[in-house]
Amino acid sequence: MNTKQTPDEKRRLEKVINKSYDVIEKSDYISRDLSWLKFDERVLDQARDVRRNIFDRLKFLAITASNLDEFFTIRVGSLYNYIDYGKERTDYSGLRELPFKKTLMAATQSFVTETQRLYKEDLFPEFLGNGFRVIGLNDLNHEEMEQVLDYFNRTIYPMLTPMVFDHTHTFPSLLGKTLIFGVVTKSEGERTESNINESRKISFVQIPQNLKRFYVVEREDEIMFLPIEEIIRHEIWKLYKNVEIESVALFRITRNGDFDLVEHEDSETDFIDEIKKKIKDRRLGRVTRIEMEGGCSEWMLQMMLKRWKLEKNDIFFSDTLIDFTAFWQIIKHAELKSKQVAQRASVPALGQLTQKPENIFETMKQGDILLHHPYNNFEPVLQLLEQAAEDPQVLAIKITLYRISKHSRIAEALLHAAENGKHVSVLFEVKARFDEENNIREALRLQKAGCFVIYGIPGLKTHTKLLQVIRNEGDMVKSYAHLSSGNYNEDTAKLYTDIGLLTTDEVLTRDISEFFNVITGHSQPHSYQRLITAPRDMRKSLVKMIQHEADNARAGLPSGICFKINSLQDKITIDELYKASQAGVKIQLIVRGICCLRPQRKGLSENITVRSIVGDFLEHTRIYYFHNNGDPKVYGGSADVMVRSFDRRIESLFEIYGTQVKQQAIHILDWNLKDNVNAYTMQEDGSFIQCASPAECGDETFNIHKKFFEVNATEVMEARLFQEEEMIEEALGTEV
Repeated sequence: MNTKQTPDEKRRLEKVINKSYDVIEKSDYISRDLSWLKFDERVLDQARDVRRNIFDRLKFLAITASNLDEFFTIRVGSLYNYIDYGKERTDYSGLRELPFKKTLMAATQSFVTETQRLYKEDLFPEFLGNGFRVIGLNDLNHEEMEQVLDYFNRTIYPMLTPMVFDHTHTFPSLLGKTLIFGVVTKSEGERTESNINESRKISFVQIPQNLKRFYVVEREDEIMFLPIEEIIRHEIWKLYKNVEIESVALFRITRNGDFDLVEHEDSETDFIDEIKKKIKDRRLGRVTRIEMEGGCSEWMLQMMLKRWKLEKNDIFFSDTLIDFTAFWQIIKHAELKSKQVAQRASVPALGQLTQKPENIFETMKQGDILLHHPYNNFEPVLQLLEQAAEDPQVLAIKITLYRISKHSRIAEALLHAAENGKHVSVLFEVKARFDEENNIREALRLQKAGCFVIYGIPGLKTHTKLLQVIRNEGDMVKSYAHLSSGNYNEDTAKLYTDIGLLTTDEVLTRDISEFFNVITGHSQPHSYQRLITAPRDMRKSLVKMIQHEADNARAGLPSGICFKINSLQDKITIDELYKASQAGVKIQLIVRGICCLRPQRKGLSENITVRSIVGDFLEHTRIYYFHNNGDPKVYGGSADVMVRSFDRRIESLFEIYGTQVKQQAIHILDWNLKDNVNAYTMQEDGSFIQCASPAECGDETFNIHKKFFEVNATEVMEARLFQEEEMIEEALGTEV
């Protein structure tokens, strides 16, 4: 088998792809996986942007690589779960498993080719002018080479372990997302054409993951980054003394990390053990991709494809660095050297809230406060927990945790509260993907300190973000709450845009108390007044509000819908949005990532527009707006419009009710629709077009990732959506 495609094979593949795209074009829905790739293309655009400095451009290139790792681990892994076990699946695009995989791999190959071109032709040439280089061994002088060889002998060499595969040794268990050398060696003695393959052996040398990717050489006028694989390649002969090395090739594999848990309701220990087992299984899951440098041994590659049941289009050849996530080391080194880790100062939240409130409880009593991170500091949330841990009047703290930071002030405050005799209840979701080990470790630490810890709910992921503090205030017991779209993680709060509501509203806090009883016990409330929860009634409630807007439009009343979310995938909700569009409802969707809805299709979705914001911060805010005949209903929360959010997760959306906080949420949507720097418009075919530059249109630059740091109360209170006659374009001055 030749791993290089023949002309006939190329023609056959092109025929399959062309036929697939004909099917895709006719579908009323966009493929979730193809939409994911489109999002990664928008991230790659940030690396193309010459207005950014070289380190920002490298950062976005590294993010695309990290995204692609997750894509092959989860999405392609999920696809293989169907292919390997003969299960049927029809993608939203209308394609069955195998033609869809061919189409998906072709699109991914094109994307990877462009990332490599961008690095080689656009970014790499800029390194020298910015005081650094990625080098080879030939760029070192004699003294530097001696230091490198000493580093190899002292540090690297003792860690390397060649693992041979032949008729007496089983194929080794190679780690995913790890750089590996495949080494083909020849045994001594005479060889003929008939026995040449029998004389060959393959062995694998994994580069230890706890070694930094680059060896750094600092000169007076520049910093040089030497890939560690080049050091090992130069010295690999030391592992194969008295053996002839035929070829050495670097590669990297990705494994399937998509798994389901068999959960046992009657045994917490079994549940944790099952998660630990699945984490181990993930490390040895089926291979979904090979990244391989060019010029590798054809014989070795054939063996790997056969072993891992892969096809030629599952190999991604590289003539440059493998694994662009390595650039994080260069970025962090540059930040340390220049000390340019400057974080913009957050603006104070509207209302009475300062950056570090002296008494958060007294401040919250004055009215609801909507925080918009990172523009508003995350400190008030931390202060609520830290003051609650110390306050003798505080009786209890309840919180849901999904992902926390490595050195979490949240966890420390909860530990301290338990030590001070507070009743602390923590619903710690240990099934949060890729954070399972850290969450289990932290949950056990909290449990040992005396916190009442619940390890998630069998069959569901707890994704909702809720915090409640119960305080005895003499003549009454008062509840203080925080509800959020983002995690209780002070690190990501600086990088992700999210909203959080601090409230003492009795109606909402009563709902929260009921909801905690549901998710920590067996309570079944009759109804909530200001919460919408999943899996109980979220899809049904959103559909009902969409239908209400459609009814208003048919009756000639003002109507409008605006969602700001991360992902839109649930077919039932998409179909209702289509119907509302056909009824005349103007629908503005701001969807950061996956969008399976097809906008602007004649007779289907002519009144729906979709835009995506991709820039300095990861857009993570979820806001749902319904015009409601001039009395807007506005919700924030943790849930996207996805099947998993509605059916397989515990989620919540909270009504943003007070006049000021509702106006703030409307203002966030308003400015998201005005952005002309970070915004992309989705086309009917699923592609995205970047908004024309303000300079080209003669417009003023409107970059929300900067503007929100400068917002004032007047701008917030003047923002409007869907005014009766003007609707979106005139009301916002925005043409999409």
